[in-house]
Amino acid sequence: MKYKNNHKSMQETIYTLKDGRKLPLLTFDMLEKIPGIRHCFTTRQGGVSSGIFESLNLSFTRGDDQKAVRRNYEIVAEAMGTDLSHVVTSDQTHTVNVRKVTADDAGKGVIKPRDYQDVDGLITDVPGLLLATFYADCVPLYFVDPVHHAIGLSHSGWRGTAMGMGRVTCQRMYQEFHTRPEDLICAIGPSICQDCYEVSKDVADAFYLAYPVWAKDVLIDKQNGKYQLDLWETNRRILMDAGVLEEHIAVANICTCCNSSKLFSHRATGGKRGNLGAFLMLTEE
Repeated sequence: MKYKNNHKSMQETIYTLKDGRKLPLLTFDMLEKIPGIRHCFTTRQGGVSSGIFESLNLSFTRGDDQKAVRRNYEIVAEAMGTDLSHVVTSDQTHTVNVRKVTADDAGKGVIKPRDYQDVDGLITDVPGLLLATFYADCVPLYFVDPVHHAIGLSHSGWRGTAMGMGRVTCQRMYQEFHTRPEDLICAIGPSICQDCYEVSKDVADAFYLAYPVWAKDVLIDKQNGKYQLDLWETNRRILMDAGVLEEHIAVANICTCCNSSKLFSHRATGGKRGNLGAFLMLTEE
């Protein structure tokens, strides 16, 4: 599969499942090298959904057949070496709320209801739990602490980015697991690129207010009340400002909007789409 934009930090791996199905998943080279970690970012391909949800849709709330969505989760879980009883999902509402996930949360959001709301980030140090967050242009943020054997996975749209979701996740991991930012290995997943992401003045102003020193470097003023926002570079700088080492940050450089035939994009489809998934797990080995 070919993607627009340089994506040397990511690779596509084709998994062959028990039923013979071929499942392409995107993975970060940097995270693949860490022992005891499994992760992926899904594409549109390899699932059972149809129509605008074709084929690996991971949203239960956009009108897709519920059985098809559940089967899609089963497909991804099998590729990750686990099953639905170990998946834990977010409840994304563009906050910077981060939940510490425990064994009691296993299966929530897929095979049993969530008893939490407004959660855009998940962190855990429990092996065997498969964290899951969802995307169709927003930014996936992966966090791995190889020293304290803890992980985090956070959803960061423009609101979450303006509020510093990357920094907040680092802080929560420090509070819960004593994670030092300089030990973290982080990755910024496929999402909308600056060329495709035009925003209004009120959004640009939120970034000028939040990051007055360098916001000018991530915004292009089109002189017509519109701006082009670079979410990738913004999140990279947020992580570095939080203490993550530059050499410990991988950026996918894959645009969901440029590649809407392969990846779900809200902007490219006018909202007629499913959801991609970011998945991250500590293995029990």
